[in-house]
Amino acid sequence: MSGEVFPFTLSDAEWRKRLSPEQYAILRGHATERPGSCALNYEKRPGRFYCAGCGQLLFVSGDKFDSGTGWPSFTTPEDGALGETVDRSHGMVRTEVHCANCGGHLGHVFPDGPPPTGLRYCINGIVLTFEPAE
Repeated sequence: MSGEVFPFTLSDAEWRKRLSPEQYAILRGHATERPGSCALNYEKRPGRFYCAGCGQLLFVSGDKFDSGTGWPSFTTPEDGALGETVDRSHGMVRTEVHCANCGGHLGHVFPDGPPPTGLRYCINGIVLTFEPAE
């Protein structure tokens, strides 16, 4: 993600004003929320999940599943919604996912999910907004 230019950009001061301190720490600082701490982990209604930073549609509820990890997990993002980078922090190599529109850190993707993709997009719920279907 370093050096990438994203369609939606703000200054650091604008990000701090737009986001809660917790959202800023995750989206802009690559932090992680405590497992089980976000209500969206337990959201089961039909609807859509958006980036809290820029409003980009990221996931739909039909692709959400309970991974038992304590974070909202999804099998498939919306087309073009996410970008990926290599994350070598914490003494391991993981695939980080970020919003393709604003570059905000969302979480990681792992190859241990259910069909149809076999992927588990493990996302920090606090950086998502949820809009229930009508």
